[in-house]
Amino acid sequence: MPEDLSAHESPLIRSLRSAVAAAPDDVPLRLHLAELLLTSGAHEAAVSEAAVALQHAPGDAAVRELLMRAMGGPAPDPEVAPSGPGFNWRAAEEEVEGIVEPRFVESALTVDGSGDPGDADAFDVTGPGAVRLADVGGMREVKDRLEAAFLAPMRNPELRRLYGKSLRGGLLLYGPPGCGKTFIARAVAGELGASFLSVSVNDVLDMWIGNSERNMHEVFSTARRKAPCVVFLDELDALGGKRSRTQNSGMRNTVNQLLTELDGIDSDANEGVFVLAATNVPWDMDIALRRPGRLDRTLLVLPPDAEAREAILRYHLRERPVEGVDLSRVVKATDGLSGADLAHVCETAAETALLDSARTGTIRMIGTPDLLAAAKVVVPSSEPWLAAARNVAMFANEGGMYDDLVTYLKKRRKL
Repeated sequence: MPEDLSAHESPLIRSLRSAVAAAPDDVPLRLHLAELLLTSGAHEAAVSEAAVALQHAPGDAAVRELLMRAMGGPAPDPEVAPSGPGFNWRAAEEEVEGIVEPRFVESALTVDGSGDPGDADAFDVTGPGAVRLADVGGMREVKDRLEAAFLAPMRNPELRRLYGKSLRGGLLLYGPPGCGKTFIARAVAGELGASFLSVSVNDVLDMWIGNSERNMHEVFSTARRKAPCVVFLDELDALGGKRSRTQNSGMRNTVNQLLTELDGIDSDANEGVFVLAATNVPWDMDIALRRPGRLDRTLLVLPPDAEAREAILRYHLRERPVEGVDLSRVVKATDGLSGADLAHVCETAAETALLDSARTGTIRMIGTPDLLAAAKVVVPSSEPWLAAARNVAMFANEGGMYDDLVTYLKKRRKL
């Protein structure tokens, strides 16, 4: 919206903007914001909000009526206004052209026919992202391990050859849920300037015999075509569970196919394909997956340290109305919380301030007491995981596989 208008917005409009940003699909809320903007004379901003509301609720007569008023046109007659199956989408798209994206986009075929939908990859591969390890707050030990075991050899092929450092194998990230394993994987892809292909169990498993194995092969075939590419296998325990515990032959065959694809990770065909995987329960994975040459590098991703907690809190409070927040106190009070828990703390604090504002009729900013109170009621989601991990560290740490976990539990006095 024009800079001169935004500078004079009322506190109510600013609060509504924050509420709409938190709930972008709430059509009545967005419509209320558009009405206030129109009343205050911000016609262009009102058109933008009404257009987005029309995209979410194309058959809503109130949204169309407000959009027409904001654009300076006559209000449509409700008795003759198009609705339902007969709604004129083309006319509506022309009205809001340049304000919202079109509902459907058709890609033209290229001369060689490669634009044919039949040639599209079965999996979505995103280009090199802007996220880097520098964007990961704190977690210095994790970054150092990634640099030594994974990134430095890949960035320096001459030194790698000099020291005989092999790139064979992949990297397994494990730890409590909600601690940023996926975000770290994206940061690694950004550091390498590589495409990113995220794969979950829903992308691979199929009810028909043979399709799951074919899907697993297609994952790696797609990555080869898009190289350099980071293949991120999320929730690996679901894709590569212990075959000895699996009664379903189809699931065992899927694990076998995954092992076959990982065995080829150092072949010429897989040049430029880097495999990262994440799991909350590495002890439930098939042991063959962690054989040298497969996912033989392991990195424990723990709840964020103080520096990381401050960065996460700043991120989740950046577009909320805050005032005089003492982040050092909040960071200290949230020790042991995961990134997802910290997001919940900010959401809970915002709810408290919103309810107070609704009851009193006066907009109230989010302050330190709101965040501290929220931190007291949010139960650390990592506690059940740590309880299970404690048993593994005590009785199933063959070969020092979980030494990092043992060190952390001792530091937290949980072992």
